[in-house]
Amino acid sequence: MPGKKSPGPSVKDKELYEKLRDEGNSKEKSARIANEAAGSSRSKVGKRGGRAEDYEERTVGELRERAREIGIEGRSKMKKSELIDALRNH
Repeated sequence: MPGKKSPGPSVKDKELYEKLRDEGNSKEKSARIANEAAGSSRSKVGKRGGRAEDYEERTVGELRERAREIGIEGRSKMKKSELIDALRNH
């Protein structure tokens, strides 16, 4: 089995990045989490947030707006469940 390709110089915690990728997270999400963890206490990374309402409680319009903000393609044709899945797996 060939070795894993380097995530590039912009990823600060390559070990955490690879672990997150192995768990099935996207490249962008893995890099974002790995860089945040490298720049602060790892325990703080998971404790931030918690202020946003659940995706299920949002309207389709709100979900499409969030999808637009983060660049999800094909959002205008997605159903609510598809938008939620795309947002969670981005």
